[in-house]
Amino acid sequence: MAEINFFEAKHTLNIKGKLVDLSMPKVMAILNLTPDSFYSDSRTKSIDEALTKTEQFLKEGATFIDIGGYSTRPGADDVAVGEELKRILPIVENIALKFPEAIISVDTFRAEVAEQGIKAGAHLINDISAGTLDEAMFETVGNLQVPYIMMHIQGTPKTMQQNPVYDDVLVDVIDFLAQRLALLKTFNVHDVILDPGFGFGKTLEHNFTLLNRLADLKLFDLPLVVGFSRKGMVYKTLETTADNALNGTTVLNTIALTKGAKILRVHDVKEAMEVVKLVGSLVG
Repeated sequence: MAEINFFEAKHTLNIKGKLVDLSMPKVMAILNLTPDSFYSDSRTKSIDEALTKTEQFLKEGATFIDIGGYSTRPGADDVAVGEELKRILPIVENIALKFPEAIISVDTFRAEVAEQGIKAGAHLINDISAGTLDEAMFETVGNLQVPYIMMHIQGTPKTMQQNPVYDDVLVDVIDFLAQRLALLKTFNVHDVILDPGFGFGKTLEHNFTLLNRLADLKLFDLPLVVGFSRKGMVYKTLETTADNALNGTTVLNTIALTKGAKILRVHDVKEAMEVVKLVGSLVG
């Protein structure tokens, strides 16, 4: 296992000078701008629809709005940089204008998209590849000085589910994150959130092993975000579909919060907020 290079312990995020307290877990709403997402009900086709969804997400209690224009479902086709920008930038600009209280995240592994998204009004970057799919990403994050979500992935969205193999999935994820954190630290990035990458280059067994041992990732002393929402981890285990995977998602979100997760990335904000409130009411 790689030597752990700890960042200073953080339980807040600096969003343009405003501190977001993560002592009580928060919800990140998925605003999906791709036409081929695995969950068809999440697909957003216009600026007006994006604004309507954002308004609902905020009313239901979401802290973050995560905007993505590149489908990362297993086997997804590549999307040109220009097309990704075309999908994302108008939505970011309009949400930033209409909902200045919203904290906008750009879900991309491309440094150019990340940079233009931040300049258009977004506040943080959510990178599924931890900088491995674009070597310019870490430098870009360092220059922008915005919070950065760094996720573990094995392979690429196109290849990640083609027989993923680990010696020990938890140890390998920790080793990967430790190495990427050591490199990221050289770019003077201050606010980092970790994502173990459920469903990204992992079998069902790998996913559940990671969830069972999620608390071990506290060794980094950095906030954890988890994303189970309506994924195959849920619906394949239950032998159902993404459309019928809300209850299962809620169960896994509950387990994750009890093991230290600080941000739930979800399609269904209301139900996730109920999980946060109920788990937060536990005593002892």
